[in-house]
Amino acid sequence: MYTNKQEEVALFAKVFGHPARVAILQQLFEIDACYCGDLSEEIGLAQSTISQHLKELKALGLIKGTVEGAKVCYCIDSENWIKMKKIMYEFLDQDIPKADCC
Repeated sequence: MYTNKQEEVALFAKVFGHPARVAILQQLFEIDACYCGDLSEEIGLAQSTISQHLKELKALGLIKGTVEGAKVCYCIDSENWIKMKKIMYEFLDQDIPKADCC
């Protein structure tokens, strides 16, 4: 029913639809390295809430995580981030039709 591009745009748009996921991504960008600490302290949300959002970000491939002992370290997946930016840019860079329709 929908094209692959339409599905991808919708999935990426969903990520930005919750401020907690935006805050997590911003925190990871600010650190500019793998983060092995407690993001709940940095963002101010319960650990279970942070874990749920990390899981969604990881499932979509925008972040990656590695296990180091009892900790999981997270960082931006640069390859997938670039891919997402390209897909979203192509969608958002469409010109508005010149005809005044409404």
